[in-house]
Amino acid sequence: MRVRKIPLRKCIGCGENKPKKEMIRVVRNKELEVKIDPTGKMNGRGAYICPNISCLEQAKKSKRLSNALEIEIPSSIYEELRELMESDME
Repeated sequence: MRVRKIPLRKCIGCGENKPKKEMIRVVRNKELEVKIDPTGKMNGRGAYICPNISCLEQAKKSKRLSNALEIEIPSSIYEELRELMESDME
């Protein structure tokens, strides 16, 4: 039986490579809308972030998410990400 390769992605907050399924994907589509992608399959340019708040704060402070998606990120996306991470911790 073949061993399947686990896809890794780099967190924009801490810079660590982790399995894709453990991370949260944020997408910018052709209409220049920024959305959180729970399926990991939406069309558009994506960036990945670990599901912990310290990575989110680091990415927000250094504007890495804006740079990765090449667009200004609305504060509502950061708030949505924070709520998602806090609900996962419970």
